[in-house]
Amino acid sequence: MNQQTAELANPVRHFHVRLSPTPRGARLARLLGVEQLRSWGLPLDPARQIIAELAVNAATHGRVPGRDFRLTLHVVAGTLRIEVTDTRGDEPPRRRPASADPGAESGRGLVLVEALADRWGVSDGRFPRKTVWAEVRLSAPEPTF
Repeated sequence: MNQQTAELANPVRHFHVRLSPTPRGARLARLLGVEQLRSWGLPLDPARQIIAELAVNAATHGRVPGRDFRLTLHVVAGTLRIEVTDTRGDEPPRRRPASADPGAESGRGLVLVEALADRWGVSDGRFPRKTVWAEVRLSAPEPTF
């Protein structure tokens, strides 16, 4: 396989969108992310849930009035990287232990991300930004109809 054939077999893909840090913005992040994955012919799960959790966290905990959050999807060499950047760099995400409060209705987002992603973490950006990211190894593309 020559270099050009390898690049066609594993193209580099990139998508990003800025959204309002609201419940509607978080929902749009999930919907737009899923549509982008679908258009690339990539598996939707577990990425759909990871996008949803990270976007809700950005809209809930990373919210600064008047400042958007950004969803970015990168595909490189068979790995999907999901990034959500918000403007609360002073508030690092905290993963709560699943047993902390079994009756709680929230607080398990990063536990889910950790379980679904192959890797995840947080990167500091230019102040006041932070990016929470997750990586998922991709299986064979889904057939398109």
